[in-house]
Amino acid sequence: MGTMLDVLGIGFGPANIALAVSLEELYPRMTSEFLEAQSTATWQPGMLLDGSDIQNHPLRDLVTPRNPQSRYTFVNYLHQNNRLFEFLNLGVTYPLRKEYSRYIEWVAQHFGNRVTYGMTVVELRSTRLPASKGPHYEVVTEDGTLRLCRALVVAPGRTALIPREFESILGERVFHLTEYLSRIQSIASKRNFNRILVVGASQSAVEIVIDLSSRLPEIEIVNVMRSFGYQLKDTSPFSERVYFPEFVDYFYRSKLHSRQTLTDELRRTNYSSADADVINQLYRRIYEQKLDGKQQIFILSNYDIIAAQIEDEKVVLTMREKHRGTIATERVDAVVLATGFRNLGPGDNEEKCPRLLQSLCHHFKLNNDGTLCVNYDYSLETTGDVAPIYLNGLCESSHGLGDAGSFSLLALRSATIVKSLAKRLSEEAKSPLVIGSMALKSGT
Repeated sequence: MGTMLDVLGIGFGPANIALAVSLEELYPRMTSEFLEAQSTATWQPGMLLDGSDIQNHPLRDLVTPRNPQSRYTFVNYLHQNNRLFEFLNLGVTYPLRKEYSRYIEWVAQHFGNRVTYGMTVVELRSTRLPASKGPHYEVVTEDGTLRLCRALVVAPGRTALIPREFESILGERVFHLTEYLSRIQSIASKRNFNRILVVGASQSAVEIVIDLSSRLPEIEIVNVMRSFGYQLKDTSPFSERVYFPEFVDYFYRSKLHSRQTLTDELRRTNYSSADADVINQLYRRIYEQKLDGKQQIFILSNYDIIAAQIEDEKVVLTMREKHRGTIATERVDAVVLATGFRNLGPGDNEEKCPRLLQSLCHHFKLNNDGTLCVNYDYSLETTGDVAPIYLNGLCESSHGLGDAGSFSLLALRSATIVKSLAKRLSEEAKSPLVIGSMALKSGT
């Protein structure tokens, strides 16, 4: 048996990197380790497209909303890398996605002694044995190593949403946007790829179509969407209050059916929509292509894809026009699925429990709709004597759109989790704030 950790974090993307910062700054004596399946702390490596931005104010970073004086702020990252004035001179509202990815990696590098990369968790067990250790978790990794912890913080990221029509043909010719850059670089080296289809009408879909047009100017690009056209993202400052901490409280304390109403009403602040700059850029590009008599990009609106298969090294899609019921067929060399991610929830495109936690699901209380019951502090409500477990970045259905893969509330959410951990672990130790075998002062 290994040493008992206070906290073990699964995943080391932005959510748990922010948690590591909060642990260091709020409760440095709390013992912790993080496990990350990837070889580095990369953020959206498949979508680091030239010219794309993060659609998020840079001060809503991993720490600033909680502690603007921290050394881990985005501003300090720019300063440390001698780019502060050059960045200010850009005159942009949102940083480049490449820049923010490097900021995240820069913060992660400060915690190299707390994270193990290239390590996949294969089994989680809740136990009290030996009884002297109290309730805790046993975490087994693919190399057979066993780790013990008094609390888990799970942040694996959301599961890619793959429409069922494509599940059996994923691979070189059909892939999710999370694999876009690596797959498209392979495709670019092949001479027999002449027609690529993009599924979706989101910000990512628009960005991918634009990138394909620039990267592979000789191929034909088809974008299929269920809607009539691209929808503008709702960036009204009144709607954007959905990313305020006060909205988390309002949303969480609303009834289940009211939460769904709020989500539907505010959906276009984050989903099935795109910013005006990329929509206008794409429209101008198509217009100019038509003007030159060399149209490369084609938009197919109001279509549902009802079947997909591989035939003679082509992807064959069968589609139904939503309003007229006509059937159409498209034969392409590759398909990019800009279809988003699964949230926790009871719907067809949602999941009731993260895959990583399936073996522990019998320990969790459920809502009437069968979804996990998540407490205000992001811990799961458990049955029986089970050690604390938290969801970091997966709680959109209980805490609102600020938890929808956005940076807006990362810093504050991590503080909420860390303060809850300190309280829960000290209570279980039956001694005021005894953590990591060392006493902390009350009110830290």
